[in-house]
Amino acid sequence: MAKDKKNITVLGAAESGVGAAILAKKQGYNVFVSDFGKVKDKYKSVLDARKIKWEEGGHNEDLILHADEIIKSPGIPEKAPIMKAIRKKKIPVISEIEFAYRFTDAKIVAITGSNGKSTTTSLTYHIFKKAGLNVGLAGNIGYSFARQVAEQKHDYYVLEISNFQLDDIVDFKPHVSVLLNITPDHLDRYEYKFENYINSKFRVAENQTKSEYFIYCSDDKVVTEHLKKNPVKATAMPFSLKKKPGSVGYTIKEKLFVHHKNPFQMSISDLSLRGTHNTYNSLAACLAARTFDIRNEVIRESLADFKGLDHRLEFVSKIGGVEYINDSKATNVNSTWYALESMTKPVVWIMGGVDKGNDYSVLVDLVRKKVKAIVCMGVENLRIHESFSKHVDLIVNTMSARECVKLAHYLSDKGDVVLLSPCCASFDLFQNYEDRGNQFKEAVRNL
Repeated sequence: MAKDKKNITVLGAAESGVGAAILAKKQGYNVFVSDFGKVKDKYKSVLDARKIKWEEGGHNEDLILHADEIIKSPGIPEKAPIMKAIRKKKIPVISEIEFAYRFTDAKIVAITGSNGKSTTTSLTYHIFKKAGLNVGLAGNIGYSFARQVAEQKHDYYVLEISNFQLDDIVDFKPHVSVLLNITPDHLDRYEYKFENYINSKFRVAENQTKSEYFIYCSDDKVVTEHLKKNPVKATAMPFSLKKKPGSVGYTIKEKLFVHHKNPFQMSISDLSLRGTHNTYNSLAACLAARTFDIRNEVIRESLADFKGLDHRLEFVSKIGGVEYINDSKATNVNSTWYALESMTKPVVWIMGGVDKGNDYSVLVDLVRKKVKAIVCMGVENLRIHESFSKHVDLIVNTMSARECVKLAHYLSDKGDVVLLSPCCASFDLFQNYEDRGNQFKEAVRNL
């Protein structure tokens, strides 16, 4: 423990904050946890069992501002009054991943991007696990990074990292960083400036040197344009769908190729995850595995038998010849674009929710070609009607998962796909995207 950092305040008492508190307590700090909202009972029990002081329903500024250092949970915006008070007093603020990084010498794979993070992180972890490595899965997925560092000792960590977690790093340096793509998202947290959001994503590689690796998609114009002006110091490992000069991973004639140390190839038809977006995800995971010399046989087997994530193009059921797909995790335009792009049958598309300033125009061509009807599920659907009414025969509004599934069932024919890919946040009708996906699955099973 640093002698000049005796008192730590953790803002936020969900998975990230509680994990940071556990680690701070173990390292001998005086810890106080503050949450402006209500703390879940399961986290209260964890904090109480470890004799960690906490509060809920507001912030006690006197206690918080007494801290030598603040660990901020990723969901707390800079515009929050307590953050303004902290910044005014110039108390150092770090993220949970930065704090956890101080107390582990494990090799880290850090994966970020606007879309595909969860799938690529889980797939990479699956490969490492199948290779017999002592690996932890953390970040925005599973138990927090800090909690795993406190309670387990892994030799490797595969981390799903959000831009919010990267905003408050100082020394965090993964052995392998992966940047999948960048599309406009969460701009309300970045003064509605896309450049600020781009800079946040690139922080995943800012502390890396030539001895580390930076894996990125060279088909993403936002990423490649940024790199022209702001090259990273790490060893670059670009991947793309077509072979380009310098590409380390690419595809040719329905085959996936990776050339890093031992050459690797695999038929795309043998990948367990289908669709263009998942080819990108598989390339990224394969490259991450090759940097650690994981054998090609293990990688091939892992890419073939990996089971996809809940709420991400998850097959739910086939009823009356109609497939029902749960893609509730698709909360922005780019995620939904990939979902629609991967569909090969006529689509009854369930969408809607809290609009984050979406530009739906990029979906028009896919909607015109693939979508036969749109079922809106949300409080405010005007922009959806304005964007797609000229391109699809029928758009209807619903206010619950049960209602939308019944209507989609009525509108679909044998050989169709009913696709829940909302393109929006879930907070108007649901607790979160998991709740939305679970209610959708329950409604399908009750047909």
